[in-house]
Amino acid sequence: MREAKRALRGRILARRAELDATALASAAGRLRDVVRGLPEVAAASTVAAYVAVGREPGTGPLVEALSDDGVDVLLPVLLPGGDLDWARYTGPQHLVPAARGLLEPDGDRLGPAAVTAATVLLVPGLAVDRHGHRLGRGGGSYDRVLARMLAVSPPAFACVLLHDGEVLDMPVPREPHDVPVDAAATPSGAHLLRPASS
Repeated sequence: MREAKRALRGRILARRAELDATALASAAGRLRDVVRGLPEVAAASTVAAYVAVGREPGTGPLVEALSDDGVDVLLPVLLPGGDLDWARYTGPQHLVPAARGLLEPDGDRLGPAAVTAATVLLVPGLAVDRHGHRLGRGGGSYDRVLARMLAVSPPAFACVLLHDGEVLDMPVPREPHDVPVDAAATPSGAHLLRPASS
């Protein structure tokens, strides 16, 4: 299972490596519009998001737009054990370099459980299948967050942000700890995902 995940990660990362800055910037603007058009996002007062790095789908325009809309945006802070703490977004000037090439907010830490205040959780990924099984980077940080959100009633709407072509018709390899997401957003549109029947 881990070999299958590793192979799929390698293929997607190789495709992402071919994306240039112009394509990434254009896609980030379209992704912002798609995510803001989701009814769950339009109704949310608190959204947990993240700052994209490298060739991930760009989240800068989205985070800024949500903040301008008056949404309380929570951003992750990576803890030494791989779990995520959270802090409020207060503007791009308050994002600072952190471990693994990440950018994190420099404000007060709210604790790992603060994410449960969000009604929408935007998560990174490399791919997702039609049943919501997400392929991440393999660190497990967002698996912990997704599991934490399952304890909230009702659970938050979880949406993975991807490039076009990364919503797959074939199953994504998964392990027992993997928690499915509800939707995917790409620059060309939103995809509601159906859980597999038990």
